[in-house]
Amino acid sequence: VLLPGTWLALQISDYKELSQYLRVPGTRVLVQRSSPLGLVDVIESRRIPLRHAPGLSLNALTEPPEQLGILTDGDSLSALTRYEGKTAPLAYLDWQSSALPYHLGSPQRVLVLGAGGGSEVLQAVYHGAAKTDAVELDPNVADLLTGELREFSGWEYLQDRVSLHIADARAFVAARPERYDLIQVSLVDSAGAASAGVYALSESYLYTVEALQGYLRHLAPGGYLSVTRWVKLPPRDGLKLFATAVAALRAEGIADPGGRLLMIRGWSTSTLVLKQGRVSAAEVQRLQSFCRERSFDLVWYPGMPATQANVYNRLSQPYFHQAAVALLGEHPEAFIEEYKFQIAPASDDKPYYFNFFRWAALPEILSLWGRGGMPLLELGYPVLLLTLAQAVLASLVLILLPLAVLRRRFGQAPPAGYSWRVAGYFLALGLAFLFLEIAFIQKFILFLGHPLYAVSVVLSGFLVFSGLGSRFAGRLEGLPQGRGVVWSVAGLIAVAVLYLWGLAPLFGYWMALPDPLKITVSLALIAPLAFAMGMPFPLGLSRVAERAPELVPWAWGINGCASLISAVLATLLAIHLGFSLVVLVALGLYALAVLIRP
Repeated sequence: VLLPGTWLALQISDYKELSQYLRVPGTRVLVQRSSPLGLVDVIESRRIPLRHAPGLSLNALTEPPEQLGILTDGDSLSALTRYEGKTAPLAYLDWQSSALPYHLGSPQRVLVLGAGGGSEVLQAVYHGAAKTDAVELDPNVADLLTGELREFSGWEYLQDRVSLHIADARAFVAARPERYDLIQVSLVDSAGAASAGVYALSESYLYTVEALQGYLRHLAPGGYLSVTRWVKLPPRDGLKLFATAVAALRAEGIADPGGRLLMIRGWSTSTLVLKQGRVSAAEVQRLQSFCRERSFDLVWYPGMPATQANVYNRLSQPYFHQAAVALLGEHPEAFIEEYKFQIAPASDDKPYYFNFFRWAALPEILSLWGRGGMPLLELGYPVLLLTLAQAVLASLVLILLPLAVLRRRFGQAPPAGYSWRVAGYFLALGLAFLFLEIAFIQKFILFLGHPLYAVSVVLSGFLVFSGLGSRFAGRLEGLPQGRGVVWSVAGLIAVAVLYLWGLAPLFGYWMALPDPLKITVSLALIAPLAFAMGMPFPLGLSRVAERAPELVPWAWGINGCASLISAVLATLLAIHLGFSLVVLVALGLYALAVLIRP
């Protein structure tokens, strides 16, 4: 039923394994690079050429030039497009939803966060941007663009107008004094993984309220912040982004956030634009013209009537526009609470942007089991709960069963009251230690720029300095009535409360430091807290060894089981309460341990 000269567009959204793509005839790995951030593969196929243009309008009449596929760990596909210094072959980039800000104005100074294969960089070049800063976290990807594949990428034609920076997006923005006409964040995660809920338990600091505030502060007057995301149906991803943008504008003191927002959607992507200033009538006209030519649907502009929504890529109801109106209304909290997916704004304290699961929707989703409803389940959260249940059941068996063994071995069990004080003390310590460790790993991700760096530095720091604290604890064993435990817990509570209040401004002040200095600062901050955290366990263990030495292995086992449970439980608590409250829960457990110490 296609008219002559038209195309049938198919969205291939599942690149979860490189091996699947390599089954395509004629496909081969052209370049492979490995780094701590992952394995980067560049693939090509002469027989069935790769063409990757996410968010492309169905009205587009031009196709991309020759492209190579870039995959990280067999996932997160981006395209490296051949560029030979001529912009005419890049015309397809003007037919993506992400091109919207270039039609609203004429941005000359552009910042691209998450450069990947460079599509957004070429989009800026095509639209005549005078200077583009492109930020890429993975040095391997950046190295390919400017090194081994520089001839294919056309770097010799780009280097006078484009600066490529290897850095974390938030850290780069915080450290730069420049202001931009356009800051662009487009599709930094893969469509397949996003739609399958793979990222549900992954933290992302790119799309939090504080992140959007930081981007807005680096816009020139009249500048645009453009964020492009995959369309999920029923709507949730785009709505969560819209809610986060509204919260960010209100946090910046904007009384009428709707007057600074524009949003459109296509058949596979949506683009949200935040303006540093009020949207003008001329910009609304350009927006309408852009969408009309490309068959993109209007979601929101100031004063938009509902009749203009849901025209081309039609849903049974104009859900996107209805949600935008509700989120800008007088009671957005009620709409968020009643919506079937979790679309509350993400924050640096609760950075789980990709978690959309809500218990209220579970019965309806399960009723659609045989009708294609399973992709709505967002499996990350339920799997986490099942993991917690397994850990708790296994721990109960491994904690209670040894009591029976002790009774047979020694002829009688230890005094009931004492054994349960031992159990409570070491259970509380195991939970609290990991709660603090995991919470501070998350807090240092933003400062150090990547989860891998945060885990390496923070975990090493906690292990080393808590070990030194354990060694020092021997000097406190002589204090009467377990005062050593009291003083160590009082010290760690004081330091942790101080960090809850003071870490964020310190991180903002030191964000521009080079990585070696940031690692040194991180270890210095971790040292006093971890040192104090290392004392309660050996102090309690020495008391147990004096009173009931047969319980020492049991105490070790209880602490180990608690550590296993806490790793899962901390994530659950962070999703619902935030990492700051996880820290407060941990401090409460330490205080409980002091009260019931054996």
